[in-house]
Amino acid sequence: MEKKETFSRWGIILAGLGMAVGTGNLWRFPRIVAQYGGGAFLIAWLLFLFIWAIPLLVIELSIGKNSRKGVIGSFGKLMGQKYSWMGTFVAFVTAAITFYYTVVVGWCLKYFFATVFQGLTHKHPLQFWRHFSSSWQPVLFQLFAIGIGCFIIYFGVTKGIERANRIFIPTLFIILVVACIRALTLPGALKGLDYIFSPKFHMLADPEVWMNALSQCAWSTGAGWGLMLTYAVYAHKKENSVLTATTLGFGDYLASLLAAVTVIPTVFAFFSSQPGSLEKSLKVMETDNVGLTFIWIPELFSKIPSGTFFLALFFLGLCFAAFSSLLSQLELITRVFMDAGFLRKKAVKIVGVTCFVLGLPSALSMGFFNNQDWVWGLGLMVSGSFFIVLLIKIRPEVFRQKIFASYGKYRLGKAFDILVKYLLPVQIIAMLGWWFWNSYSQDPHHWYKIISPSSLGTVLFQWITALIVFILLNKFINRKTFKEKK
Repeated sequence: MEKKETFSRWGIILAGLGMAVGTGNLWRFPRIVAQYGGGAFLIAWLLFLFIWAIPLLVIELSIGKNSRKGVIGSFGKLMGQKYSWMGTFVAFVTAAITFYYTVVVGWCLKYFFATVFQGLTHKHPLQFWRHFSSSWQPVLFQLFAIGIGCFIIYFGVTKGIERANRIFIPTLFIILVVACIRALTLPGALKGLDYIFSPKFHMLADPEVWMNALSQCAWSTGAGWGLMLTYAVYAHKKENSVLTATTLGFGDYLASLLAAVTVIPTVFAFFSSQPGSLEKSLKVMETDNVGLTFIWIPELFSKIPSGTFFLALFFLGLCFAAFSSLLSQLELITRVFMDAGFLRKKAVKIVGVTCFVLGLPSALSMGFFNNQDWVWGLGLMVSGSFFIVLLIKIRPEVFRQKIFASYGKYRLGKAFDILVKYLLPVQIIAMLGWWFWNSYSQDPHHWYKIISPSSLGTVLFQWITALIVFILLNKFINRKTFKEKK
């Protein structure tokens, strides 16, 4: 038997912030804000923080504290073992994301080192990216990223994850503040700041603003991934789930805002002296995550004084954000193996090798990478829906009275029942329906092709295949997860 570990009060806050604040805050949030009305998007995002992210984080924290098991064990314990396959699917979705996310972390490492040692701002960013992404180097840096992540969690919760996040998170916020201040001192940058915080209220009538805000909130905060459930296994029994979830939600929101105030004003400053500066700035922000971060950001920093230093600082912050999120993902998979009877050190080795092997296709092929990002990014909506199914199955009032309130004096009101039964399901249905319709409408004649990287068919095929496999293996998984430990 391994010694039971427990996060300190600040330890779980920092670990939770590390889970929530990732690359999506630094590369997706700024471009989505710019595309969907600045302040209007921020209003919608803030609303979903209260009616999506924080409630799901409270649910995860409460379940993890109560069950003291990982995702699969928690579903089996609370819903009955015949439903463990739901927890297996939740765990697999996060694991599938981890496989290609290790590649992203490797990219961040490469660009940080390239900026420091090769003077990246003096090279042509597009050519540099094409050369790097088409070479064998992503595999090497993916292995490097996995090695660092597994090395940290190998030492456990307090000596590994907590210690690492005590460095990653404060340093990340310091970097974001410094980068933010530098961005705002650039000529013309205040136009970008004005664009961010000037609400275009008419855009709140656009459904795309709301759907993108909900999607960003769901993906950015980590709610419904099973990550906070896993960390809550190590939480103190008196941990205040509501306070912790609220702190994580607003911490994620703050990091996202700092990133937006860094990136968007920098883009506006770059084009400030050119005709049609607004249109050109917004066009840059319409590019994808990879194009903005690894092509345009180096281009932008190359034109400002001390650009190499600030670009290195940006990529260092991106590395810290990437690693802090990676740790939570690796720990979720490791916890599943530990529930099955493996010692942490052996489980970490299995997880490291598995992530490297199954991440190789994404490291070697951008087409495969984009497909997995599309399929399993949307799969998080199904994961979130399974948490809602869990609560409806055991009944929200039972959750409030026996699971949430089993540790401490805090209570949830009956409004929570309405949220679980109606508001959360409506958001799931709306979000999935919207993304599916977008996919179908882009290619209505070939939506069913499972080999198409971003078709509706490839999503449904991979989801259904995974679900069938997990349902068929449910009894085997239960024997491993719930077997008596000697």
